[in-house]
Amino acid sequence: MLLNLFIICTLGFFAAAVDAIAGGGGLISLPALLMVGVPPHLALGTNKFSASMASLNSSIAFARSGKVYFPLVKWQIPFTLIGAILGAWTVLRISSTLLSKAVLVLILLVGIYTMLHKNLGMENKFQRLDSVKIAKGCLFALALGFYDGFFGPGTGSFLIFSFIALFGFDFVVASANSKVLNFTSNITSLLLFAWNGKILLFYGIPMALFMILGSQVGTKLALQRGASLVKPIFIMMTLLVAVKLVYQYL
Repeated sequence: MLLNLFIICTLGFFAAAVDAIAGGGGLISLPALLMVGVPPHLALGTNKFSASMASLNSSIAFARSGKVYFPLVKWQIPFTLIGAILGAWTVLRISSTLLSKAVLVLILLVGIYTMLHKNLGMENKFQRLDSVKIAKGCLFALALGFYDGFFGPGTGSFLIFSFIALFGFDFVVASANSKVLNFTSNITSLLLFAWNGKILLFYGIPMALFMILGSQVGTKLALQRGASLVKPIFIMMTLLVAVKLVYQYL
């Protein structure tokens, strides 16, 4: 039992640190719970609980540093929440098989595009906010909120890439903004898991504490090292999501 706690807390710490920098921490934390024998439905709920606590901590830390662009994000939060609710409602009624295949192609394109464009996200080229940009931001927040509630893998990567491609933010600001929206969509899933009693608090609470510590370390590294650290980790986690999806098919 102590060995199991050591495994999930250690991997949870590392997962949260990576997630705070560039997203994709679920690729580490969820398998950790499965590794120690937690049933899949309880592993999903427990992971969502712990990861939500960590993403909340990252969001607060990034906000305090001034890296979250609230004039845009404040409009996106309600659309993300609505999208997540619609996504969670839809997944109960239709299969996600088709979407998972489309996501594999999209996530690979995001990773390859980011690798090929050396200067992408290295400098903050955001100029100003207007009604058209707000509308675009709300639409992609709604779409990615829906995606996170419906399917999930790669949400952080898509959010970061969208903030860079649509608004010209650098990787650090894009990551900070994405944490706020990702936490918003996570809350919907967390409430559903909690309502159905799918959270194993014996593992979830200690794992959450270590993931909060990991998120603090990751956030601090992202703020200190900037885009030069965030970009390569973003590319790595994006490609790992693609590998995970390929593995699921095989």
